[in-house]
Amino acid sequence: MTPELVRCGWATSAPDYVRYHDEEWGRPVHGDDPVFERLTLEAFQSGLSWLTILRKRENFRKAFAGFSIAAVAAFDESDVERLLADAGIIRNRAKIEAAIANAHAAAVLPGGVSELVWRYADPASPTPASLSDVPATTPASKALAKELKRHGFRFVGPTTAYALMQAIGLVNDHVAGCWVRERPA
Repeated sequence: MTPELVRCGWATSAPDYVRYHDEEWGRPVHGDDPVFERLTLEAFQSGLSWLTILRKRENFRKAFAGFSIAAVAAFDESDVERLLADAGIIRNRAKIEAAIANAHAAAVLPGGVSELVWRYADPASPTPASLSDVPATTPASKALAKELKRHGFRFVGPTTAYALMQAIGLVNDHVAGCWVRERPA
């Protein structure tokens, strides 16, 4: 019998979490559209369970044109209304309008959103012994949020910025002993 893999405590309550933890969370993500997708999903998650977002992710991808920055930047008021009527996503006007505004900001960002975000990578982040050692924000996430806002991004506070940093591998917050932490990306 194969021993059970040790995972971060948050990742064990649902198969969707296990899959996300094992296959995606903390793995490096590069490219403007993939980083925009993660930024958008993190913003939609604000105030909600990440499980809700994971379970609606494919619907989000369809609704937001595969998170193509160029396509979302071209959305207009009819798209906002279409999205508000889409039960497959989170129907929050402020978050929908922020996603479109963020696509506009990303489309004109010198060097692109991926390049900007990756400037804040911290490969030497300390290994958390437990979930209680994982911060909600860091000086780097505060600086990233400030820089994104300076470029016109919305719904990107320090907590959302840190969640993005964790999700796309700018920091490694897999706890000590987690099998993913021990495995190279």
